[in-house]
This record gives sequence, structure tokens and C-alpha cells, in this order.
Amino acid sequence: MAAHIVFDTALGFFALSWSDAGLTRVALAQPTHPQAEHQTARWGTTSFDPDSAPLPEFVVDAMSRIRLYATGADVDFTPLPLDLSGIDGFRRAIYRTALKLRQGETTTYGGLAEQAGFPTMARETGQALGRNPLPLVVPCHRIVAAGGKLGGFSAPGGVVTKQRLLAHEHAAFAPASPAQTAFDF
Repeated sequence: MAAHIVFDTALGFFALSWSDAGLTRVALAQPTHPQAEHQTARWGTTSFDPDSAPLPEFVVDAMSRIRLYATGADVDFTPLPLDLSGIDGFRRAIYRTALKLRQGETTTYGGLAEQAGFPTMARETGQALGRNPLPLVVPCHRIVAAGGKLGGFSAPGGVVTKQRLLAHEHAAFAPASPAQTAFDF
């Protein structure tokens, strides 16, 4: 079954899709349900019909964890099953290594590449993170460029969204201004 659901949080509307094996996609917070639903259009999934079957337990767990994260709680996403089928071994290794970063912890693209066993592949690591189908759960926003720069971010809102996520987590890399933590995409 390939389905998706849009749900409300303190940060806005997130969307998740899943297969029988685990989560396949995450769309970061949007201000409205239709905008979040629009993010799912290219996923090739159908909107979940609660009358057809109950939500899988891991989807309920993922929604709960994302809602907690949105309130500012320190959340561990590592117990969630991820369906990374169709993703090459390099990207899977990068994503699995990024999953080990705790909330508010950052590393560089080169540091992540080295931790994943690919010490000369910082640029390729950035490209892999740019194609991350599970932002937030696989915390690509926690990987920054060398030399004190944020680096890129391919999710809607770009680097501003990355900066806001890091501020939300009180990461050392985050800006100090509370006005910059609002999610007003």
C-alpha cells in the first residue's frame, strides 16, 4: 500500500507517505492543508482513507513524534521504520549516519561523509542530502557547510527553512532571534 496523510502540528501541516515496509516520504510544515497536500502530488500515492483501514502503527508513531517535535520536545526519530528501497547504497549510508545526529547537533558535509565511511565525498554527501525523501526524520537540516556557513537546503523555503529548523532545535548554529524561529512559509 502506498498512501499518504496530511496532519496538523504546532508548526503547520506536515505530510507523510509510507509503504508496508516503512516511511517513504516526509513533506515539511506548510501553513495550510491544501499546501501540504500539494507537496504530495508528485509522490504517486493516494490520500489515506480512514474508513478503509486503520493507520499502520508506525505511521501513528511518526505523526506523534513529529507533533512532539513541533512543540519543541527533544524527539528521537531513529525507531521509525524507513523504506529506502530504490535508494543506492551510498545514499542509504549517508541517511543512516545522519539519523545518529541528536536534536540540535550539527556536523559538516565532510564530517558526515567521513562518519559514513566516505571521507573524500563531501560534495556527493551534499547531493545525497539534497535528494533526501525524509527531511526532519533523516535530519539533513543538521548538516552544514565547512567554514561556518549553513550550506544548501532543497526543501521548500530553502536555507531559511533550514535556519528555522536549527533555531527550533536550539542548535548552536541557529540564529538567536526568536522572530526567526517562526514557520511562516
